[in-house]
Amino acid sequence: MLRFDLNISILLKEVPFLERFARAAALGFTAVEFWWPDNEALAAVAAQLQETNLKVALLNIDAGDMAAGERGYCNDARQQERFRQQADLAIDFAAQIGCPQLNVLVGNMLTDRSREEQLETVRENLAWVAERAARAGHGVVVESLNAFENPRYLLTNTRDTLALFAEVKHPNLKYQYDIYHMQRMEGNLIATLRKYIELIGHIQVADSPARHEPGTGEIHYPHVLAALDELAYQGYVGLEYNPTTTSEASFAWLPLEHRGSAAISDLRL
Repeated sequence: MLRFDLNISILLKEVPFLERFARAAALGFTAVEFWWPDNEALAAVAAQLQETNLKVALLNIDAGDMAAGERGYCNDARQQERFRQQADLAIDFAAQIGCPQLNVLVGNMLTDRSREEQLETVRENLAWVAERAARAGHGVVVESLNAFENPRYLLTNTRDTLALFAEVKHPNLKYQYDIYHMQRMEGNLIATLRKYIELIGHIQVADSPARHEPGTGEIHYPHVLAALDELAYQGYVGLEYNPTTTSEASFAWLPLEHRGSAAISDLRL
């Protein structure tokens, strides 16, 4: 059985953010994930989670102004203090809401620093946050993004991301494998899952190339999700896509009674 969660930062935009928790629960989901909310909203988010009894599968550490194109600042030595302060805040909040994993976006390429200088800063910060999170009982994941939509992002493929992990050498650091992003960059989805499943801590889904719900593009999700099930993947599969019509209509492939967990035969793909 695969477990599914709903990213309410990109879905359910039909209602304000704080209303999306109750909406997700009403639609049958038992777990959510989200990007870092404004620091001022943390108490309200915690209250919504308590009221709806939703689990949180994943929480992003602050990545700056995502809408404006920022994708973190883990690579910027000048912002190291800010990164670590926000990471500590996220770790504390994850403990409060029972979130097991934190996602780090490493940042866009800086024009006034070499790539190697930036990667060294990323290594230092990832080692620091992985250790800090481990002490608090949380995992840390890092994802690759596609270069078509994120042309300046530092990590855009599986090879480079896992090479970075090998250099950091921290057991608490795992790969967030976003199937949409990696289909656009490298393909070989099932082969990659089979080769690196032990290094994958979280998975996200959307179809390619338009980033809509599974079943609307070129990815054969019945095969991909069946392979994931055969590999006995224990983490969550996060729905992180732009719906073709409404969010609610886009969930038709995942029947109401199976939005917490589902066998492959339950899916309407």
